[in-house]
Formats: sequence, C-alpha cells, structure tokens
Amino acid sequence: MGYIQEARENHVKKKVEEALRSKMKQKALKQCEEHASKYAQCATGRTMSVVWQCRKQAKELNECLHQYTNDAVLEEMKREYKLQQDVKGPLRA
Repeated sequence: MGYIQEARENHVKKKVEEALRSKMKQKALKQCEEHASKYAQCATGRTMSVVWQCRKQAKELNECLHQYTNDAVLEEMKREYKLQQDVKGPLRA
C-alpha cells in the first residue's frame, strides 16, 4: 500500500489529529522520563554552557523522543482511532 493511499485511509479531522499528537507527545515524555531527568539535572544552573555541556544528554533525550513521536507512530494512532470509531458506528440523533 502506498503512502498516499494509507494517508487517505487514515484521514481524521484536524482537531482529532491535534489531540492524537498531544497524546503522542505525552506518552513520549512519560516513556523518556529518565532521559529528560538526566538532561534537566545537567542543565540546572547553566545558561549558555548547556549547549555544549549537556549535548550528550540532549541527544539521548531527542533519540528517545523520536522513537515515540514520528509519522509512523501518528499514522498507527490514527488507524487505531478509525478502528475504534468504526466499531462504535455512526452516531444517531
């Protein structure tokens, strides 16, 4: 299945996508809490030097976050959302 076809099948409203992105970011921060803590400890009391002094911690944090916040993860979340909506069926007034 091509990317364009997959994107069309997983299309959701803008507000739903924003909510899914927010949920994805929250999950990523929770999963990467240890890396975030290490970076925060390194950055404490620093201003400009945080850039070079905490480079390793920042890289580790970014790599961890990227595992949980990328297009593939978002598309999977959209797919799960669509499946849940299909199971619930259309709302009737």
